[in-house]
Amino acid sequence: MSIPNIPEWLQVFIVSMIPISELRGAIPLGLINGMQWWEVYIIAVIGNILPVPFILKLLYPVEKFLRKWKKWDAFFSWLFEHTRKRTEEKIKKWESIGLILFVATPLPVTGAWTGSLAAYLFNLEFRRSLLCIITGVLIAGVIVTTAMLAGIRIFF
Repeated sequence: MSIPNIPEWLQVFIVSMIPISELRGAIPLGLINGMQWWEVYIIAVIGNILPVPFILKLLYPVEKFLRKWKKWDAFFSWLFEHTRKRTEEKIKKWESIGLILFVATPLPVTGAWTGSLAAYLFNLEFRRSLLCIITGVLIAGVIVTTAMLAGIRIFF
């Protein structure tokens, strides 16, 4: 399951940065390839957190620029509506705790990327959002690592 000529740690790092797979794909990849659990956890968490400040800071100017084109405008409208439906109840009601729990839940379409998008959509303050998302990523990493070490094979 490993890609030849690319070190396992780098594979874990890259997979953890990709939306959808994030930690749920990176941690199983590293453990299956024989890496130490603590090493996989640290690399996957760092990789998963790395895009978050950029998403939070750059989403507005990127959205504003790309919405000039019909297809991008339609894409952002769909993406934002879909994200609002999935996150509104938790985040509006519980704010910080809701964002942490949303990011910490290791299911498809939850995680740092969607949490960052939700924080943007609900105009949450940058530092608070970043802290909540990092906390959620740390918790999700513990859940996925523990599940894998307990023999529960999860591949999302």
